[in-house]
Amino acid sequence: MKVEKNHSSTDNYKFLTTAPVHRVIITMAVPTTISMLIASLYNIADTFFVGQIDTQSTAAVGIVFSVMFFIQAFAFFFGNGSGNYISRELGARNRRNAKKMASTGFFASVIFGFLLCVAGECMLSPLSVWLGSTPTILPYTERYMGITLLSAPMMMGSICLNNQLRFQGNAKYGMIGISAGCIINVMLDPVFIFLFHMGVAGAAVATVIGQTCSLVILLWMTRHTDSLPIKWHDVRWSNNNGNGNGDDNVNRNWNGIMAFFCELTAGGSPSLMRQGLGCIAVTLLNVTAARYGDATVAAMSIVGRIGMLVMAAVIGLGHGFQPLCGYCYGARLYDRLKDGFWFCVRVGTIFLCVMALIGWLYTNEVVAVFRDDPDVTAIGVVALRCQLLTFPLNALMIYSNMMLQTIRMPLQANLLASARHGLFFIPLIIILPYYLGLFGVEVCQAVSDALSFLLTIPILWQTMKKLRNGNINRS
Repeated sequence: MKVEKNHSSTDNYKFLTTAPVHRVIITMAVPTTISMLIASLYNIADTFFVGQIDTQSTAAVGIVFSVMFFIQAFAFFFGNGSGNYISRELGARNRRNAKKMASTGFFASVIFGFLLCVAGECMLSPLSVWLGSTPTILPYTERYMGITLLSAPMMMGSICLNNQLRFQGNAKYGMIGISAGCIINVMLDPVFIFLFHMGVAGAAVATVIGQTCSLVILLWMTRHTDSLPIKWHDVRWSNNNGNGNGDDNVNRNWNGIMAFFCELTAGGSPSLMRQGLGCIAVTLLNVTAARYGDATVAAMSIVGRIGMLVMAAVIGLGHGFQPLCGYCYGARLYDRLKDGFWFCVRVGTIFLCVMALIGWLYTNEVVAVFRDDPDVTAIGVVALRCQLLTFPLNALMIYSNMMLQTIRMPLQANLLASARHGLFFIPLIIILPYYLGLFGVEVCQAVSDALSFLLTIPILWQTMKKLRNGNINRS
């Protein structure tokens, strides 16, 4: 098979497969972590600025967040699904296959985002109620969601491209695109909300503009840097759109639309499972919290955003590990892969222990920053402290899931991906409030984290044993 190479792709291959593991992961993780922290700050900024209006607007942002989580779930499905394949193929020196997956994954994500936008707009009112809006919150939810949904195609495309760039070893380009859009969003929030007196609708308009800017910048990056270009003629919708001369005879796993979705599902389904169940979990949390009043919905929304901000740094480190993991897996460097994994676990666990301690000491102040309401603060403090107790367990769970996803072990990866927000959280959010009342809502995520950690240990042990023996299914 003819292999395409250029200087930069060769440099990335050498760096990811031979440079010191800690240096590779940190180099790859820094831009990714920055972009994730900025993206998380964008979510918090929306909550902060809208929180200056009233409790109902704050709750509406939390409710609509579950919809954005749902859109992001599919964006990560396309982005991580195509990205995992891209990193393995680049590690195996098959650049042609990687190019075709990049374009196909991107255009599929944008088209799907448009379909989600249309479906959401058609079901705006019933969707708002189903997601947990009380009669007092409903008008704010409809206003915010109706505008925010317009950003779905741009959000899908930008998240997909960001992940593809990261898996190529070009995370710095993704950082620029995602961060620029988020910064624009945050800058426009107070302008539209307060200066133009648009209220919660202003935050939604800022989101649409920010996501559009991110997509434009990222597309420019793919065409004017050393990254894989996004081109319509590289899309593989069928078995017969090769060039007819045999050079397009890509490997046996990449023959058309069915093979595309097989690879996409293997690499992306854990992300869809994790994010999709996260959406369902947030929805059930909002519905359950609504039984205890608007203050509970707002408090749990704030706690969720705080947790996301902390986990963004942990996930960012893992995103630095995934390109190394994919390249080393493709190059059969299993010992190097394991070294990278345990480095991430050590660093991530220490970081979460420090964050848990700081969070415990300043819980009241952290929650009150977002909504200075005694009822919201009282509920939020208990919920946040419960989650802080299990923070350190998350590093092992997150990195195990990422490794399994990247080395194409979809069954195990999907099981771990479903644990924290699905397998355990969904039944717990139904059972615990029944017996414990409001405290059941506050403690639910912490109990789910502890059970997920126990599930991770035997799966990780079996995976490490296979890597040690070289007994890995590479089909």
